[in-house]
Amino acid sequence: MIRGWYTAASGMRAQQWRLDAVANNLANVDTDGYKRDQTAFKAFPELLLRRMNDDGVYQHPFGSADVAPIVGKLGTGVELNELYTSFEQGSFKESGSDFDLALDGSGFFTVGTPWGERYTRNGSFILGKEGYLETKEGYPVLGENGPIKVQANNFKVDKDGGVWINAEYADDPQTMISREDNTWGQAVLLDKLKVVDFDKERYLQKQGSSLYQNNDTSGPAMIMDEGQRPRVLQGFTEAANVEPVREMVQMIDVNRAYEANQKVIQTHDSMLGVLINQVAKVT
Repeated sequence: MIRGWYTAASGMRAQQWRLDAVANNLANVDTDGYKRDQTAFKAFPELLLRRMNDDGVYQHPFGSADVAPIVGKLGTGVELNELYTSFEQGSFKESGSDFDLALDGSGFFTVGTPWGERYTRNGSFILGKEGYLETKEGYPVLGENGPIKVQANNFKVDKDGGVWINAEYADDPQTMISREDNTWGQAVLLDKLKVVDFDKERYLQKQGSSLYQNNDTSGPAMIMDEGQRPRVLQGFTEAANVEPVREMVQMIDVNRAYEANQKVIQTHDSMLGVLINQVAKVT
């Protein structure tokens, strides 16, 4: 009977983890580039139950065998197996700002921080005081050759992540740049966005401010080769991949599951009270 308390308590604890993930998703529904958290659970080993002293034990030349019929299996609870991030593509929002970028496909922007390189899907960037492309927290966005220094209204990013500046602001114009929405004359390739990917991206660790850190499980950051890079959209941001209605339904489901486990504990407590206070007196 006491085992039932622990089984139900483990179910309540699991629903608390699930509720925390759902609440965090709903809180970040308007955060650009946010990727929702998901929980995965696993059950404790089940117990196989038999009736004791029923039909007895029969003997045979090589020993004995238990012929008691099987009652069934008894679950012993559940535990959190994994809290991971789902990197499904979010929808795109047009912002009209040249500093806003979005990735159409798998991959991450690289950001320089005082703690080393970090990675993000949030392409809502700004122009820093020193002319560098930065996150809203002031971390520089990195190209393959280092931080990217641009001027307002005088740079463009092509679909492959190349950062171009108008030839009027460069000493050595190299080539032409053509985009679907407009066409420049001569322009110079300043740098290329450092877009990276990982062997197991779901194991990246969230660091806050829409930043991720790699670890031994996710593998090191790898610069993506031509043909595998995601399409870069300038003037757009990627919305969170959170569906509010879905998360609200999950929250209702969590509350019901939590209450069900709570009632199990109350029922077991009531049964134990009857066993101690009434049955024990009779015997």
